[in-house]
This record gives sequence, structure tokens and C-alpha cells, in this order.
Amino acid sequence: MREIVVDTETTGLDPASGHRIVELACLELMNHIPTGRHFQTYLNPRRAMPPDAFAIHGLSAEFLADKPDFADQCAGFLEFIGDDPLIIHNAEFDLRFLNAELATLGREPLVFTRVVDTLAMARRKFPGAPASLDALCKRFAIDNAHREKHGALLDAELLAQVYIELIGGRQPGLALAGAVTRVDAAAIAARVVRPPRPHAPLPEELAAHEAFIAGLAEPIWRK
Repeated sequence: MREIVVDTETTGLDPASGHRIVELACLELMNHIPTGRHFQTYLNPRRAMPPDAFAIHGLSAEFLADKPDFADQCAGFLEFIGDDPLIIHNAEFDLRFLNAELATLGREPLVFTRVVDTLAMARRKFPGAPASLDALCKRFAIDNAHREKHGALLDAELLAQVYIELIGGRQPGLALAGAVTRVDAAAIAARVVRPPRPHAPLPEELAAHEAFIAGLAEPIWRK
């Protein structure tokens, strides 16, 4: 089973207000295991970078000035994700931006039915608990110390680990460290010892065997 973990960084919160994607990353899972294949690109938003957004991801307008437009990367992105399920944290946010970019190119939108939203999964599994990516990394003891700022590829790598934990852990159903069974020596000593069972054939069984042998031509039992 192929799944694609997707994350974006943007200039703001709402594409309807003119905000754009500035980084897009996808990471491939096969049977819930990262394959090492990924798609990642920085994008020129063709607009200024608000200070609040820059504080989150550290991507400046100057850094993005020579990066490609979404239109230049759209075909590669769609080819990479194919028709496979998309794993996204807070999927409503990312899909709004992706579909806004696709709409400007006359492309079909990505439908929510193909998406697994890990934020919704976490809220169902741990109601009332913090469900941010950082909070889930802490809950599952996933090392995110190198995450000083948000980054689409880094966050996709962390999200892949979080997703695996949310669906049951790195080794679902495999109890590698099960409880040790303690042996009670007193109970063993107190057990009733049954007498050995006889395994010798009964006289009628021997007679039946002899009658069977007598009806065979050159039986090996006579040699």
C-alpha cells in the first residue's frame, strides 16, 4: 500500500486573502514504511513575506525570489502523489492552499475523501490533549530537537513517524517485550503426578493384527 505524507509552508492563513504556498513536500510510504523517495520544492509566492509567517518558517522573500512558481512544479507534484491516499496534519488548511493553487491552473481539486487527517486522528485518540505536531512528537518520544523552525520536508518526516504511531506503532500487534511469566515452584511440587499410561497392545488387538497378516501375500512382518 502506497501513501503520501504531505506538508506545506505558506505566507499566511488564507489563500482567499492572497496568501500562497512557499514550500511543498511529499514523502512516500510503502506499507507504512518510508521508502526514502520524496518530492520537495520551494516556491516563489510573487508577494511579500509577512513577518509572522517568516517567524514560523524562516523563508524570506529574498530567498524565494529565484525559486520556481507553483505552475512549474505542479506536474511533478501531481505525478508524485498519483491517486494514492494523502497523510496530512490539519488537512483542511493544506488542501485549501493546494486546491487554490490548482484552481489557478485549471486543474481538478484534491478531494478530501482521499485524505487521512492526522490531527483528527489524534483528537479522536487523545480527546482534550494537545494535538499539534510538536505535542505528538513529545507524546510518542519522537526526536524533534532539530526542528527550530517549521519546514515542509522536515515536518513531513516527523509526521510520517507520528502517523505510524497513531495507527498502532512501529510494530503493530507485535509484543516484543511481553510480560515475563513467573514460575511458582511450590505449585509445581504440589501437582498430582498421574501414573504412566499403558501403551502395550491388548490381546484382542494382537489377535486382530495376526488375522490381518494372515490374509497378506508375503507380508514383510514375516521376513
